[in-house]
Amino acid sequence: MQERLKELFDYQDGQFINRKTNAVKALVPITKHHRYCRVVIDGKAYTFHRMVFFYHKGYLPKIIDHIDNDRTNNRIENLREVTQQQNCLNRVAHKNNQSGYKNVHWDKAMNKWSVQISINRKRRVFGYFDDLELAGLVAVEARDKYHGEFACH
Repeated sequence: MQERLKELFDYQDGQFINRKTNAVKALVPITKHHRYCRVVIDGKAYTFHRMVFFYHKGYLPKIIDHIDNDRTNNRIENLREVTQQQNCLNRVAHKNNQSGYKNVHWDKAMNKWSVQISINRKRRVFGYFDDLELAGLVAVEARDKYHGEFACH
C-alpha cells in the first residue's frame, strides 16, 4: 500500500500532489458523520492523516494524534503515534466547559473552583480556589508537570 501511495502521489507540506496531473489531491471534507478529512484511493476512502503517516513511516499505528488538535493540519510534523491514554490527554476543553479552563470546574459543595486532573487513570485534586484565573494557572502547571508533551492547554 505504501508503494501505491508513492506511485500516485508526492507529499508536500501536508498535502498529496497527484503525480500525473500535478494537482493537489482533493479531500473529502470533515462532516458531522466523519470527523477527519478523507482521501479516496483506488475507490476506497481513508482518513487523510493516517495515509500521510503511512506514506512517511510505512506502518499504521492504532492511534495517530494531531499534536496541535487541528484535524485539518496533516503535516507529518504534526502527527505522532500515541496510546489511547496519551490521546485523551491531548484534548482541548469540552464544548460544555463553563469555567473556560480545562480541568477547572465549579464545586457546589465547596463553593469554589476545583482543579482536578487524571494521573495514570486516577483523578487527583489540586485544590479549591476562589479566583478562577488562579485555578486556571494551577491546572496548566499540573498538566505541564504530569502530562508533559501531551499537556494540551
